[in-house]
Amino acid sequence: MAGMLATAGRRARAANAAVKIGVLTDMTHASADMSGPGSLAAAQLAVADAGGSALGQPIELISADHQMKPDIGSGIAGEWYDTQNVDLIADVPFSAVGLAVQGVSRLKKKLMITSGTGADDFTGKLCSPYSMQWTFDSTGLANGTAATLLNRGAKTFYFITPDYAFGHSLEKVGTALINARGGQVLGHSVFPFNTPDMSSFLLAAQASGADVIAIAAGPPDNISCVKQAASFGIGRGKQKLAAFLAFINDIHAIGLQQAQGLVLTTSFYWDLDDQTRAWSQRFFKVNGKMPSMTQAGVYSGVLHYLKAVQAIGSKDPDQVAAKMRATPINDMFARGGVLRPDGLMVHDMLLVQAKAPAESKSEWDLYNVLDRIPGASAFPDMATAGCPLVAH
Repeated sequence: MAGMLATAGRRARAANAAVKIGVLTDMTHASADMSGPGSLAAAQLAVADAGGSALGQPIELISADHQMKPDIGSGIAGEWYDTQNVDLIADVPFSAVGLAVQGVSRLKKKLMITSGTGADDFTGKLCSPYSMQWTFDSTGLANGTAATLLNRGAKTFYFITPDYAFGHSLEKVGTALINARGGQVLGHSVFPFNTPDMSSFLLAAQASGADVIAIAAGPPDNISCVKQAASFGIGRGKQKLAAFLAFINDIHAIGLQQAQGLVLTTSFYWDLDDQTRAWSQRFFKVNGKMPSMTQAGVYSGVLHYLKAVQAIGSKDPDQVAAKMRATPINDMFARGGVLRPDGLMVHDMLLVQAKAPAESKSEWDLYNVLDRIPGASAFPDMATAGCPLVAH
């Protein structure tokens, strides 16, 4: 009896405690520039825009570095949920870590919004009522880049793919889409994560004669690949160079002299319109850089969560998630975004191309927007995505 009363007391205290959000990110490794301190800054802006408090108490925000290691990420998540009363974990770049943390979120029945995990399985066969994929997935990126290039006349592709889950997911989804639309994949090169010399893979891709050389890698490999491609003249002629995953921070690091002409898909560009510019200037003042799509997604997800908490007057995970799914997302990141039952937030994507140096008017003026891709066309169909939560 005493034990039951103690448990009930702990639950009551937890229910009345302050809303607490943990930004679990990469502060020191390959994803730090597109997430890291910038993701924490984005979450801080969301807390400020939510009024700084919820349920009558100040909102608490903490952060930690998962070091791109699934065991470290899942260990931090378990500790946060169990002993620190964290209600929401946000960001979580790198799919292997994101999937590991998702497992903890499911077990603890606590909420998680990932902005940096792109593997389709997150909202496919591994979907959970407690985890949400906010910014991009493999299908959204592949549909944006491959489908639009096919529509613009490309017929053949060659993939350069890192040997990890998200890279293979990007190539698999991209290949299926290319084949379904009458294109052809001529081959691929697979390389270990963080390979410094990409020349042999680039030369094989160039020799294939493919219309498009598709880089299915995130940082740092996409940066290495684009920089080295320029030395072989790849992307300067008929053969296009396309990044299935690249962030504005990557293009800034590469520089337009080498990145010019690169085609990629993004879910956010700071210079798209007045609303994106206004928010991004606020972000720049606190972070010293323009935001990546991951960082913009962190802001959007955290703010939508806090609005749901305030609307229902509770931080109960099931009730908050239901309110988030029932409410369209309208902010600088998404216009009319929809959070589906499988946890995927569907929103428009942008196909962009890195500018030539002469076109750029300022340090972060990096993209020409080629196309806006409706979310319904970009993201996977829920009925066929494989989520067991969805009736088929």
